[in-house]
Amino acid sequence: MEIWIPITIVAAFFQNLRSALQKYLTTNGLLSTVGATSIRFIYAVPFAIFYTFILTRTFGKSLPIINETFLFYVLLVAISQIVATTMLLYLFTKRNFAVGTTYSKTETIQAAIFGTVILGDAIGAVPAIAILVSVSGVLLISSARAQSPFRFLLHSWTTKDALIGIGSGAAFAMAAVGVRGAILSLTGGDFVINAAYSLVATTLIQSVIMTIYLYRKEPGQLARILRAWPVAGVVGLSGMLASACWFSAMAIQNVSYVRALGQIELLFTFAVSYFFFRESYNKIELLGVTLVVGGIVLLLIGR
Repeated sequence: MEIWIPITIVAAFFQNLRSALQKYLTTNGLLSTVGATSIRFIYAVPFAIFYTFILTRTFGKSLPIINETFLFYVLLVAISQIVATTMLLYLFTKRNFAVGTTYSKTETIQAAIFGTVILGDAIGAVPAIAILVSVSGVLLISSARAQSPFRFLLHSWTTKDALIGIGSGAAFAMAAVGVRGAILSLTGGDFVINAAYSLVATTLIQSVIMTIYLYRKEPGQLARILRAWPVAGVVGLSGMLASACWFSAMAIQNVSYVRALGQIELLFTFAVSYFFFRESYNKIELLGVTLVVGGIVLLLIGR
């Protein structure tokens, strides 16, 4: 088994854990949506720095040499993720936010396009079909609660909320491509330390931006973020571990393949939602899961 496969699965697991904890913080009124989003970056910084320190001091890895290309991509990643999140937060305030969030799931397809155009990471015919199959499953799952899911997908994609959702997916896709671009631009280290170094730089920038935003727009959230440290600390740790794995996987494999396999996170989400939040599922959602799994299997055997 190629090493990027288990790394990606671990990334999806920790990302799901992080998302579940963030949902807990928002649904219980402990933090606002922006506050819960911010801890993903703020509490991840010390863990990312410690992780990089361990790699250099314990495992003897040398820090890479930075350059202008690296700085450009790191800024691209930091800003793209914030823009993507902001678009989703806007959609949460709309009555038809489900439309936008559904179409934000086109990230994987857009990552394949951006990766090919910007980085030259071409994909084969079978992986392309696998990505389309798995994304179709994700779209079905996201629209399954609509009265008529298939009609919903056919007739809602031209609405304003859908276009904002697609824009959010594009920003997330650009961030993923930026991660790979940043890591590949570094010289002097292996993929593990280069990924860690890129992670530290990105989360530092994002933490500064989000802290300034909260200080000016939601000052009370900063104090609440500090008081929520027992759970927020776990969010930061799980978020850092997820990002470290995502970055490492993208350092050695095509972004579209990593993001496509990463949709296995949905299986973890279903498990957490069913056993922890006691949520039930309908036949359309189960069909979507089947398509996601089928797409992932096709991807792994068809490369």
